Amino acid sequence: MGTTAPLRSYVSGAWQAPPDEGVPLLDAVTGEQVARLSATGVDRAAALEYGRRVGGPALRELTFHQRALLLKQLAAHLRGHREELYALSARTGATLADSKIDVDGGLGVLFSYASKGRRELPNDTVLVDGDVEPLGKGGTFVGRHLCTPLRGVAVQINAFNFPVWGPLEKFAPAFLAGMPSLVKPAPQTAYLTARLIELIIESRILPEGTLQLLCGEPGDLLDHLTEQDLVAFTGSAATARLLRTHPVITGRAVRFNAEADSLNCSILGPDATPGTAEFDLFVKQLVSEMTVKAGQKCTAIRRALVPADRIDEVAEAVRERLGRVTVGNPANPDVRMGALATLEQREEVRRGVKALADAGRIIFGDPEHVEVVDADAERGAFLSPLLLRADDPERAEPHEVEAFGPVSTLLPYRDADHAVELAARGRGSLAGSVVSADPGFVRHVVLGAASSHGRLLVLNAEDAGESTGHGSPLPMLVHGGPGRAGGGEELGGIRGVLHHMQRTAVQAGPSMLSALTGRWVPGAPRTETDVHPFRKYLEDLRVGDTVVAGPRVVSLEDIEHFAEFTGDTFYAHMDEEAARRNPFFGGRVAHGYLVVSFAAGLFVSPEPGPVLANYGLENLRFLAPTFPGDELTVTLTAKQITPREGADYGEVRWDTEVARQDGVVVARYDVLTLVAKRPEGKEA
Repeated sequence: MGTTAPLRSYVSGAWQAPPDEGVPLLDAVTGEQVARLSATGVDRAAALEYGRRVGGPALRELTFHQRALLLKQLAAHLRGHREELYALSARTGATLADSKIDVDGGLGVLFSYASKGRRELPNDTVLVDGDVEPLGKGGTFVGRHLCTPLRGVAVQINAFNFPVWGPLEKFAPAFLAGMPSLVKPAPQTAYLTARLIELIIESRILPEGTLQLLCGEPGDLLDHLTEQDLVAFTGSAATARLLRTHPVITGRAVRFNAEADSLNCSILGPDATPGTAEFDLFVKQLVSEMTVKAGQKCTAIRRALVPADRIDEVAEAVRERLGRVTVGNPANPDVRMGALATLEQREEVRRGVKALADAGRIIFGDPEHVEVVDADAERGAFLSPLLLRADDPERAEPHEVEAFGPVSTLLPYRDADHAVELAARGRGSLAGSVVSADPGFVRHVVLGAASSHGRLLVLNAEDAGESTGHGSPLPMLVHGGPGRAGGGEELGGIRGVLHHMQRTAVQAGPSMLSALTGRWVPGAPRTETDVHPFRKYLEDLRVGDTVVAGPRVVSLEDIEHFAEFTGDTFYAHMDEEAARRNPFFGGRVAHGYLVVSFAAGLFVSPEPGPVLANYGLENLRFLAPTFPGDELTVTLTAKQITPREGADYGEVRWDTEVARQDGVVVARYDVLTLVAKRPEGKEA
């Protein structure tokens, strides 16, 4: 990418360069032009329709596992281009450590969703949500919820501060759900996102139409949304309000997710006195959150809440640590903090600091001057870390003004209730942290502040070694927050996938519901064949294949032998008098695990064959007692068959029902087995 190259959009299956000059994008460190930005000539309506018509069908043909494997392949491909992305990231003002958070964090999201997709989702195109719900007394009318991908495009409008992680954390769950994406990066750092998308498109890993790029103004993009589309936005609360109230979004109930401004806080517990691990962790974390990405993080600590009688000690410790932060050219290995994204952003931060200073005073740094290393302090968007102190925590400014840079304010609190009250003054935050080893204080604060926070970190000596820090969203957990923070959720593992799908309640008979879902439902037909199901390869098994085995008598000698052998001599199995007084039994009963063991002995086919292993039981319930002399029969039915992509085996879930001679079911559970696929060349 040349220093004057116009950024291209990738829409409707082709790269499109703008015909005009557009606006210049500048290097945050040197002020040199990096690229030009314009979306002139892009047919946004056609791009959305292309995603719906080409990308959507291609994705929906793939199973969750196939999509997950493509995410893994893509992550591995991009990992080979990290150095190039790091180098380009430096032009945004990021240090190498900052760039790794952005780039490696984005790749981590891809890897995480690839893993979760194969581990937690079926190798199918439909996701069953929840259990079967009986809707009639006779068992012939049942219901279940199904999730299928929305048949639109996920429009993803991103912020400037994480030009790699931001797009990838939105793209991964959408792709896994089966929904194509259109990415619109923020102008300031669009050149890095553009190169990321170039690398993805050049790899040809993804089906055509599943990822598009719009470099430049959104224009009339939102005017062409349908009820099947989705918008995910990261940016200011003011812009979020404008987008949320767009007449098409409101009129067509377009799903809208926002991650907006957030005045996050970190709370130091009263137990964390100077010299304790927690005191040091609080200071270190605060300085890190102020300086990583030059404080340009939506999760950064803006309000540091400390016990009123400890504010002087905290102020001194933070100032001493900030004094060791070197600001300058991120290419210099001695530099700890780089530049803000643009000169305009620096001016915006200065205006925020001026408003905050009305409620307190600056105790570290100078908003107008900063010593920099290997750079021109005026041409680059450099700013000193700025620590403020507001001795009156009731003033509105610290709880309302966000200076989106290396800025934080120390605020005193009286007690736990006051800390919770101040935390909530942010009117909804993405992230908060409590630094304390006192369980009582932590519980009080976390439960009190949870309603106004999307995520809360409890930090102390126990978890510090592995903690990813106050400001690090993780793909397994939701990222978002109430109120001012946008009121939305992203990531969250499979929760993020479901956001891109429609949950539909399906009411039907058991056999039809079984056919719809590919999962056997109680009441649906069972198929007993001459060949034991355990003798069938994965491809030959069918949902509903059943074996009925038994009966087997459970004798008193069996019960006593099992008790002696296992050491389980619980009175209900061994003491007739005591067992008779138990209201659940009325006499000696067999061990539940003896029943399960006998059931396995009844249904198993012992010779070597396609069944490779039993890897567990799920949903085990003992429903009625088994008494000495009872006869047990087991019914084993293939409930769900899941081929594993790229492996020579798959998983089979078996519905298992153990009943007495009188028809009473004594145990019900799922048996999980690994079953081999048919070897190549071997006939069915």
